[in-house]
Amino acid sequence: MDHPKIQFYTAMGTITAELYPEKAPETVKNFLSLVDRGFFDGLIFHRVIPGFMIQGGGYTSTFKETDAKAIRGEFAANGFPENDLRHKRGVLSMARTSDPNSASSQFFIMHGDAPHLDGQYAAFGTVTEGMETVDKIASVATGRLGYFSDVPLTPVVIEKIERV
Repeated sequence: MDHPKIQFYTAMGTITAELYPEKAPETVKNFLSLVDRGFFDGLIFHRVIPGFMIQGGGYTSTFKETDAKAIRGEFAANGFPENDLRHKRGVLSMARTSDPNSASSQFFIMHGDAPHLDGQYAAFGTVTEGMETVDKIASVATGRLGYFSDVPLTPVVIEKIERV
């Protein structure tokens, strides 16, 4: 099966990832459609927890929330057993609210292993190059901003995500 590749460009470095449509077909299709239309360009990593994950795809640097259509959560606890990707260091997964079908554009990249997320979130890819960039992002100073916690004190901007 074809595994599309994408690159994240930030001032801290580049991250290359491979996506797995056989594990989460609608998730990959949705993510790539957002990539293709430049949706992520200029958004930020708005939540950073060292040893756990870095999260982005939902806010501008002024914390204006993005608007993307929600999709079905492709994970075991939501009746989708085909997705057996584990939430290990380097895995890409979709963020969501308590509603299992609320994932839209926010994603996270695992900085450490989190087996408690397995089967609870739609993992859909893995970093193939650039974990040192994930490590750099995970090491930035964070604080609170309104009701947000773990926010980088200096914005970490996603300059662009593109297919490679």
